[in-house]
Amino acid sequence: MTVTTETRAPALLPDNPAFLTAKVLWVRHWNEHLFSFAIERPASFRFRSGEFVMIGLAGEKKPLVRAYSIASPHYAEELEFLSIKVQDGPLTSRLQLIQPGDDIYLGKKPTGTLVLDALLGGKRLFMLSTGTGLAPFLSLMRDPDVYSAYDDVIVVHSVRRVSDLAYHDEMDGRLAEDPLVADEAGAQFHYVPTVTREPFRNTARIGALIDDGTLFSGLTGTAALDPETDRVMLCGSTEMIRDFAQLLEAKGFVEGSNANPGTFVIERAFVG
Repeated sequence: MTVTTETRAPALLPDNPAFLTAKVLWVRHWNEHLFSFAIERPASFRFRSGEFVMIGLAGEKKPLVRAYSIASPHYAEELEFLSIKVQDGPLTSRLQLIQPGDDIYLGKKPTGTLVLDALLGGKRLFMLSTGTGLAPFLSLMRDPDVYSAYDDVIVVHSVRRVSDLAYHDEMDGRLAEDPLVADEAGAQFHYVPTVTREPFRNTARIGALIDDGTLFSGLTGTAALDPETDRVMLCGSTEMIRDFAQLLEAKGFVEGSNANPGTFVIERAFVG
C-alpha cells in the first residue's frame, strides 16, 4: 500500500444540476492497479447497504461518470469506493490521481439489487466476489441488519495476486475494530480469500472451494449450497456471474429482485 504525499491545489468542479458535488476525504492505494477512496456524504444522500451510484469527473461536454458500488454501510458519515486503475481508461486514468480536497461528482439516485430487500430470509448469506466486486459486500458486512437477518455471513474474495486482497486484514480479523458489528462479526462473520496466481493458503477458484468443501469450513449446516437455507449474492466479472448464476439455478436457486425477492441476486448493472 502507498499513500500519495504530493501536494497541489484541490481540483474543483463546476456545479452540475444532474449531480451532487462532494469533496475527497482520503485515498488509499493498495497496489499499482487498485485503490480506495472516500468522499464527504451530502446531507441529502440516502442509500441501502449494497447499492451503487454514478460517480465521476468533468468531461469535455458533460460529466464523465460510471457506476460504482458504495463500500460503506448505509449509516456511514462518508462514502467509500473501491476502484481499479486503467491507465488508458477514460475515467479511471484520471480518478486514480485524485487527492484529498478534490471534487467528485456524485449521482443523486443510488440503486441496485445486492441488498437485503431482494433476498428471501435464510440462515446463511454467501457473498461471492472477484476483484473490485468486493465493494458492495464491504458495505453489507459492516451493516448490523445483515447479522440480524442471518446466522452466518460469508464473504469470498477471489483475486489474482495477494496484493489485490484489499481490506484483507480487517476481514481476517473478523471486523474486530468495527464499533457497530464487532461482537456479531466475531461469531457470525467468515472470510474466505483465495489467490489464483500466487502462493497463498487458498489458491483455487471459488467453484473449486465449493466443490471440495473449503467454503463451508467452520459453518453450521451442510457442506453444500442449499436453496432452502442459503442465500447468495454475486458480484465480479461477467464470466463469474454468468457461470455461478447457471450453477445456482441448476441447484434450485431463484434469482431475486427488489420487486420479487429470491434466493440469489446479481448486480446486472455491471454485467455486460
